[in-house]
Amino acid sequence: MSNQGRLPVEFRDRTKKFAAATIRLFVNPPKGREEVRVLGRQLLRSGTSVAAHVREASRARSDEEFVSKLGGALQEADESALWLELLREDCGVDPSLTKPLEAESSELMAIFTTMINRTKGKS
Repeated sequence: MSNQGRLPVEFRDRTKKFAAATIRLFVNPPKGREEVRVLGRQLLRSGTSVAAHVREASRARSDEEFVSKLGGALQEADESALWLELLREDCGVDPSLTKPLEAESSELMAIFTTMINRTKGKS
């Protein structure tokens, strides 16, 4: 099966929307505090990397490369969840801003894990 078939456009769009939502969160939080700026930049980097890894996976030349790129997306989604939790729990960012992204990162991690395991299982 081609990598494009494993990663439908709708899924690529979903990860791009996740990246866009992290950008919007970075633009909107109270940046008067240094810790919010620092964690926001970390979230911006990891959140946008999820979509970049998925795009790279869609162009993978082998199952091994596909799994590797999705593994990178999984790591970045997990890291994004950490920054979101810290922003909410320790920096006082409104949960209404972080919780939807936390839920999406969790769902994406589950999807990536399933895709990685299925691809490894057929090898």
